[in-house]
Amino acid sequence: MSGISDPGITRDDALKLLHAHLENEKLISHCAASEAIMRALADRFEESPDVWGMAGLLHDLDFQVTEEDPARHGLLAAEILREKGVHEEVINAIQKHNAEGLGLLRATRFEHALACAESITGLIVATALVYPDRKLSSVKVKSVSKRMKTAHFARAVSRERILECETIGIPIEDFIGICLEAMKGISDELGL
Repeated sequence: MSGISDPGITRDDALKLLHAHLENEKLISHCAASEAIMRALADRFEESPDVWGMAGLLHDLDFQVTEEDPARHGLLAAEILREKGVHEEVINAIQKHNAEGLGLLRATRFEHALACAESITGLIVATALVYPDRKLSSVKVKSVSKRMKTAHFARAVSRERILECETIGIPIEDFIGICLEAMKGISDELGL
């Protein structure tokens, strides 16, 4: 356990902040899915779901402004979150979800967890959208796993980042199951 149990921001305040900085509803849904997965991973590792969840919820806070400038993605969010009193561990994980763009390295379980969690959301959503009912309830681990191995499916999704789950000790099939169940838990909010 990392020891911190308070992210330094309430979920209500985090949601207000997110909506103040992001207009794209799909991006806001991605952040909600990332939060759900991070909370599930926190439970698995006996970490604080509030701390890990806030990293998931706020990780793309600056994306609307930095989309065309990946070298700033995470840095602007860090500035905003420091002003709001968010815990530095949460800020570090948020910055390092874009470690490649910032020239940083992910080192902690928390940082690796956020990178693989936020990356798999796109693959799971894309898998749900190929089903006739377009619902997460229809998606199976095997379906996501199969599409994970198909490079042209959801091409923008980094399989390498998803596979960081193995760096934190979760085999890919187990990781897919955890993530899928977490997203199914908020399927109404996600519209899936």
